[in-house]
Amino acid sequence: MRRSRFPLIVCILGMLFFYLPILVLIVNSFNASRFSTVWGGFSLKWYALLFQQDDVWHALRNTMLIAVSATTVSMVLGTLAAFALHRFHSRLQDAHYTLVYTPLVMPDILMGIGLLLFFAALRIPLGLGTIFIAHVTFCVSYVAMVVLARLQDFDFSIVEAAQDLGAGPWTILWRILLPLLAPGILAGGLLAFSLSVDDFVITFFVSGPGSTTLPIKIYSMIKYGKPPLINALSTLILCVTFLLIWVSQRLREKRA
Repeated sequence: MRRSRFPLIVCILGMLFFYLPILVLIVNSFNASRFSTVWGGFSLKWYALLFQQDDVWHALRNTMLIAVSATTVSMVLGTLAAFALHRFHSRLQDAHYTLVYTPLVMPDILMGIGLLLFFAALRIPLGLGTIFIAHVTFCVSYVAMVVLARLQDFDFSIVEAAQDLGAGPWTILWRILLPLLAPGILAGGLLAFSLSVDDFVITFFVSGPGSTTLPIKIYSMIKYGKPPLINALSTLILCVTFLLIWVSQRLREKRA
């Protein structure tokens, strides 16, 4: 009996559906023509023009500043929240779990409007500070859920053994808990970082003058008709992403 080729065909069509637009974007970043429907020859002028756009790099700096700071704070708060949810069980903890879990299922537009109304009620001026608070609000939930999943399989008898041997709280924290939980904390932090860099809807509501992030800047570039620059910028982001993945794979192989 011959094996069906239908799953293979579906897989190939699915891969083309996901990756063909990215390939078209990369090709058009080298297109001399302003319009993607016409090939005007190979050119690097869009990359040269992109590096002259100071507002784009300012938006990128804001994005990285918010992402790094929000991820760092979220890793600390999310880990503490996961410990509290795992170690203690009460009605108060049920309410705590609901608060932590809610940002994962709440639509971004509702969360953005809610945060905007909250900042307006407190008369907090919109800017990088409000974006930072908004990103921490939803990033904490992702870190907490990832670390909580890690804690489900954690053997706390190791901690009890360390206590029997005379280890203090700080020694247990720095020499046992953090090294063993580091993969989960790092995974949650990377997830929070990627979500922070990629967020548009919530940031759109809570951003103010001079606090434009890269997703908002790309939106404005699309709105005012600058697709060639977006193609070049997206290609650079893809190259940096693939380079980081390649470096991490090489480091993992070297460590193995």
